[in-house]
Amino acid sequence: MEILNEVLISNNLITAFVFVGLIVYLSYFFSNHFTGGRFHGSAIAIILGLIFAYSAGLFTDGQKGVADFAILSGVGILGGSMLRDFAIVATAYGANFNDLRSSGKAGVFSLLFGVILSFSFGALVAISFGYDDPRSITTIGAGTVTFVVGPITGSAIGAESEVIALSIAAGLVKSILVMTITPLVAGRIGLNNPKSAMVFGGLMGTNSGVAAGLAAVDPKLVPYGAMTATFYTAVGCLLVPSVLFFLVSALY
Repeated sequence: MEILNEVLISNNLITAFVFVGLIVYLSYFFSNHFTGGRFHGSAIAIILGLIFAYSAGLFTDGQKGVADFAILSGVGILGGSMLRDFAIVATAYGANFNDLRSSGKAGVFSLLFGVILSFSFGALVAISFGYDDPRSITTIGAGTVTFVVGPITGSAIGAESEVIALSIAAGLVKSILVMTITPLVAGRIGLNNPKSAMVFGGLMGTNSGVAAGLAAVDPKLVPYGAMTATFYTAVGCLLVPSVLFFLVSALY
């Protein structure tokens, strides 16, 4: 056992891949056999990941979730920004740019409208819970854009760490809602072709939620939704800490 432990720790990134792979396998197994695919495996995997992170934090009083355990320290690398961004770019390469151009003004409008709508909803929720300083309102609003835009915005404008944590939580809730509700409403909103998938990705924005939701509808639509969802994150990172923050500051 000591030799095995040393091997797993010295190859921590490979161990992290195996650990995450097992979680994903069990999540999709549960999704297919107990929910008939209605509750997507990606949503179950995210929920399990949150449970593991919370439990590990209670056990170790740490800050990095399961990565605080030496044997799972590679999860911190696997879940880092470098591999995340690589995965997003790799997914986007599966799109046909001729179809991307066909989204035209609708795709651009969906990006701007989606960012502003999500931010406004999050900001109103923050105000309703008693937040009255521009930094907190903007950061929580940014979190409802995506859980990537939230911490980036909070760090840029100097928000408190507790507020940044809330913004990440808001983004995760949105991601889970998008990935679980998408298959249920796809038929009613005409989400069955590349153009509608790109507009949907621009409106919803959360890359993981859009990708998982579209995968449950039609895997061929994933690259198109992921493409505009990726742009959505970029637009949010540019727009929220600047224009929208100045707007909130002017109002408060």
